[in-house]
Amino acid sequence: MQIEIITDPSYKQIKVVIYTDEVNDEVHALVKRLSDETPKLLSGFRDNAIELLDPSEVIRIYSSAGKVFAATRDGEYTLRLRLYEAEDRLAKSDFVRVSVSEIINLRKVKNFNLNFAGTICVTFSDSSKSYVSRRYVAEIKKVLGI
Repeated sequence: MQIEIITDPSYKQIKVVIYTDEVNDEVHALVKRLSDETPKLLSGFRDNAIELLDPSEVIRIYSSAGKVFAATRDGEYTLRLRLYEAEDRLAKSDFVRVSVSEIINLRKVKNFNLNFAGTICVTFSDSSKSYVSRRYVAEIKKVLGI
């Protein structure tokens, strides 16, 4: 993909033009990403206060005991979203589901350990660990290109 930026004082709004030989999935994904107006911030609750969480700071989002939590370097926050709603709100390229109850931020992963049992252990930048359920191993391998 080639990207070209042209500045022209006569334009008062940003205009994006896509030149392509065919409209394929990549073009559809690009158009969706450019036109996406969904808010990317998450509201986290902790100690009777609401904090706006930047998705780039979220390590993982998981559900436990009927509640959804976002883990960051600063601690854990309760979200008033369902797990699938949080997944839809976040950028699909950075976050990936690893189990029915967990979504991880790929930018916060330190390494993936593929052991002989067929499971994948995920170690995060804060040294916490999680496991990819067998149901999602193929998807993770696809995302990682292995």
